[in-house]
Amino acid sequence: MLNLQVTIDTNSGFCFGVVYAIEMAEDILDEQGYLYCLGDIVHNDEEVNRLENKGLRIINHDQLAGLQNEKVLIRAHGEPPSTYELALKNNIELIDASCPVVLKLQNRIKNSYDRDDRIFIYGKHGHAEVVGLLGQTNNEAVVFQDLSELNPKDMPRRITLYSQTTKSTDKFYDITKKLKEEGIEVESNDTICRQVSNRDKELRLFAKRFDKIIFVSGSKSSNGKVLFNVCKETNPNTFFVSKVTDINLEWFATNETVGICGATSTPMWLMEEVRNTICKL
Repeated sequence: MLNLQVTIDTNSGFCFGVVYAIEMAEDILDEQGYLYCLGDIVHNDEEVNRLENKGLRIINHDQLAGLQNEKVLIRAHGEPPSTYELALKNNIELIDASCPVVLKLQNRIKNSYDRDDRIFIYGKHGHAEVVGLLGQTNNEAVVFQDLSELNPKDMPRRITLYSQTTKSTDKFYDITKKLKEEGIEVESNDTICRQVSNRDKELRLFAKRFDKIIFVSGSKSSNGKVLFNVCKETNPNTFFVSKVTDINLEWFATNETVGICGATSTPMWLMEEVRNTICKL
């Protein structure tokens, strides 16, 4: 027996936007036994599998175009205007579970676009939230994941900068600073969700307390990648797992303390499964 002391971070797990979307889905699944969802409801395969077993049917935009007279859930990431137009045309009832923080950001970007601002968005290419944000600008905004993608000499002298809601606050402010150093006038809009950015600080404190950290997240979660790196920087003995079978016995030594934490898309039941599996060691 390794005799490990295992603690789950009570601040980890679903953000309110994901909780809202999943509760809406479960209510309809209980009523009618099935529900279409446009894209993975959350970037966590284990949670998606759980809901699919309850009747959730994940579809893409091509499949949406072939649907008529159905209910379709829009997940927390939000959607571009074209999705709403298609739903109207096909008599699809949209169950809109877009996160209020994302909807507010969409509205701000739309207003900027209507003012003819030169819009730049710090975000992940192809991410569902970013696709929805781009849609507010008729796909004319510039999206970049890293400053190296931009050539300041070719950029407008004045830009309006936004961020995907789950990006790193520190990186966003560093980007703003470096663009200004290049002589670009930046109207910088910090649109990062505070529930996400506060976890950055909370996780640094949590990760310091333990010999080993097990970070639980779906491999497709942008927020998961950011927060895993936060833990890894603070505690080099941090390990990434998506499911209990990823746990490696060789990570642990006798009488160690182990902290378990996760992304805003990580369900608490999965972190509990990871804890129970480690305790059996």
